[in-house]
Amino acid sequence: MIKPHGSEKLNPLFVYDEKKHHELKKEAESLPSLLLNSAAATNAVMLGAGYFNPLTGYMNIADMLSVAEKLQTTSGLFWPVPIVNRTDDISAIKNAKRIALRDPNVEGNPVIAIQDIEAIEEISTEQLNAITENIFTTLDAGHPGATNFLNLGKYVISGPIQVLNFSYFQEDFPDTFRTAVEIRNEIAERGWNKVVAFQTRNPMHRAHEELCRMAHDRLKTDGILVHMLLGKLKPGDIPAPVRDAAIRKMVDVYFPPNTVMVAGYGFDMLYAGPREAILHATFRQNTGCTHLIVGRDHAGVGDYYGAFDAQTIFDEKVPAGALEIEIFRADHTAYSKKLNKVVMMRDVPDHTKEDFVILSGTKVRKMLSEGKDLPPEFSRPEVAKILMGYYQSQAAK
Repeated sequence: MIKPHGSEKLNPLFVYDEKKHHELKKEAESLPSLLLNSAAATNAVMLGAGYFNPLTGYMNIADMLSVAEKLQTTSGLFWPVPIVNRTDDISAIKNAKRIALRDPNVEGNPVIAIQDIEAIEEISTEQLNAITENIFTTLDAGHPGATNFLNLGKYVISGPIQVLNFSYFQEDFPDTFRTAVEIRNEIAERGWNKVVAFQTRNPMHRAHEELCRMAHDRLKTDGILVHMLLGKLKPGDIPAPVRDAAIRKMVDVYFPPNTVMVAGYGFDMLYAGPREAILHATFRQNTGCTHLIVGRDHAGVGDYYGAFDAQTIFDEKVPAGALEIEIFRADHTAYSKKLNKVVMMRDVPDHTKEDFVILSGTKVRKMLSEGKDLPPEFSRPEVAKILMGYYQSQAAK
């Protein structure tokens, strides 16, 4: 199986030893504590689950600047985005060396991790703006990822962490949330060696389904990992439980057994386009996948990135040997009326726009809200039924 990024074996930061886990939970009761923001909490989940291997905790300002500018930490580790714990209020932890980190996403704010503080630094507006522009390409208030990142706090708390739980993800998504460790184990149990991952924050329509099939066939992989984001999205995106149900129905009905593994990971969407595509590749390598499908406007939002910037960045910014995982470059995919099948648009240069079945997101939402069936060329009826139930429930509110 493919090696993890940056180390010979995966080093998740979750404390699996029962005795040690109990001791740390008890210790946390007497430590100064910090209520995290959602970004820092989901960073802890990803570190605990082994997805962010080989990082040992949160970055300092020097590493943030280095990662933003050069895609590597000050020690030379290839990494595409800052992984940080930031806050505006350090009053409770000012002189502390070890602190309990509390989860903002779970009622009662339980301790999610313990952090050894290496430094508490104040980041300047100039530094923060430079990092944001490098990662998101903009400071525009209309960009949800850039705006969120700019507002996470002026103090950067760096240092290693020990993770004690996986926030709400394990409880809310018991059949879907999986750590990188668990995915690696399942890949081995299935006897797969070559695996292609598909990243999604949306339900999968026919085009997505066929794209997975195309990658599977063309790369001759043993299996497909459909890996969905389970964390926070921007307003208007479809909630994770609805996506989960729709994706599972599609896989159950339309893929042969032992072809697809459905799993989810606990992270908030960054909408960082090309940089997030590299992050997606990095942590899919940690799950044991050999390939990642990178499509049109991967991890994008609005018109902030070019249609294929998330592919070309692998040529321009990822040094040879920095990652072992490879990308499968996908074009926009749609149903061809001429050929009666889903195709990549670049493969059919003789087609015009009228030769494809293409629906805008607005049109899809309107049809589903009104109880109208989506064209079978666009969406499987079983999937459309689940989505229709959701949109009609929203319209009734």
